[in-house]
Amino acid sequence: MTTVRRRHILGSLLLAPVLTACFASSGGDSEGAASDGSRLRVALAFPPAENLSPYGADATLLSRLGVTEGLTALDANGAAAPALAESWRRENDRTWLFTLREATFQDGSEVTPAAVAAALTHATEAKPAPAALSGVTLSAKAQGDAVRITTKTADPVLPLRLSSPNLAVFAAKAYTEGQVDPVGTASGPFELTKVTGSTSATLDRFDDYWGGRAQASGVDARFIADGTARANALRTGQVDIAEAIPVAQAATLDKSTLKETATTRTTSLQLNTESGPFKNPKLRAAAREAVDGSALVKGVFEGYADSGTGIYGPAVTWAEGKRVQPSGRAAAAKPNGISVTLATYDNRPELPEVAQVLQQQLQKAGFKVTLVVREYSRLESDALDGKFDAFIGARNSLVDTGDPVGVLASDYTCDGGYNLAQLCDQKVDRAVAEADAVADTGQRQDAAMRAEAAILGTDAVVPLAHQGIIVGVGTEVRGVVLDPYERTLVGIGTRR
Repeated sequence: MTTVRRRHILGSLLLAPVLTACFASSGGDSEGAASDGSRLRVALAFPPAENLSPYGADATLLSRLGVTEGLTALDANGAAAPALAESWRRENDRTWLFTLREATFQDGSEVTPAAVAAALTHATEAKPAPAALSGVTLSAKAQGDAVRITTKTADPVLPLRLSSPNLAVFAAKAYTEGQVDPVGTASGPFELTKVTGSTSATLDRFDDYWGGRAQASGVDARFIADGTARANALRTGQVDIAEAIPVAQAATLDKSTLKETATTRTTSLQLNTESGPFKNPKLRAAAREAVDGSALVKGVFEGYADSGTGIYGPAVTWAEGKRVQPSGRAAAAKPNGISVTLATYDNRPELPEVAQVLQQQLQKAGFKVTLVVREYSRLESDALDGKFDAFIGARNSLVDTGDPVGVLASDYTCDGGYNLAQLCDQKVDRAVAEADAVADTGQRQDAAMRAEAAILGTDAVVPLAHQGIIVGVGTEVRGVVLDPYERTLVGIGTRR
């Protein structure tokens, strides 16, 4: 990453990097918002994969559009900040009391302790479990003007956990037969009024939002999986904001429309440890040794990334100084022409290119590689079911909870809800559990790095690159929220 780009990466505080904007806010001051403010046209990279359920990957679609919020949010330092809860206190190791602010759901009902407790209870009952609750058992009950949340074991980062888009709070009418309908039932500054399959969504300003009226009167969102098409839509003025502009398209756009920010996102190669050739740790070691991340950074990401060094990259600025080298790795075996299936998705346009380069690298090492490339919503269920031998994905390590241990629990433990590598290793589970039990910030970081080393030692995951993102923003647009956690994009101050 160039010196200029590194200026986007700042020092750290608590459990996450220090950032220059406050992501707990909704993106700006609403004072002076025009009552007839213009609508925003937004192109998102990922069409809904789970009917906009908050319990899976679609949760960030809702939060990025300003539809949902939880009890807490992440502030500029990555610490828990007030959202629907205006304050909280820890009563004992397992119990916290969250006092609610006065707020209204988009259906007109009040945000009450009973409603919040019911919403959190629904989240705990979801199958599979939301990533934010991986390895966590909690119960929520109304207590006067507050919600008392009790966890089965001590959870020192519960306020951070509750900031997850997975744990957004909805009105009672949203919950029916195990499903959550976010249309007109959330509490954010924009109300989802219409969803047209996986192609578009319409949102109107929610005038009774507790944080103030948004400056835009609404949002017209389009889900455009093809990165070139997103860039073209921005170039031709069809959209005002286009997320995830492909590196290859950046040079074709006006520089004034490109907003780059460092993220805590890492592109990795996940190897299926449960079935197929990579069940053999020696073949996983052979795949790791075949990979050259520097070639990807230079040839595919064109410098908008750093070579993969671990699950946490340079944007998690405390990680490098605490990193622990993996041990106990298996010796690499010769592949001898063994066939493997390598899958990825095209919503992030660099990934198919990464797959092609990896195909060549693996084939040079002696593997026979078949590529599978689909749109993410058509790939996720097969990937989670372990139907591929290898999978290339881009994962924000702090998006689920803001806590570095959270992604380890959800992605690499036996009970993890997003375990693409199908990893179930007792040593890893112990290391993650030990890290999750630590309350002190610095010590928790140290424990997280020990757990990272245990995971990397299995060769279930091969970090490839730590990347930044490019958001295309029309020259007339102001107040777009450039969030390294990729939870927020449109806020109350976003306008044109």
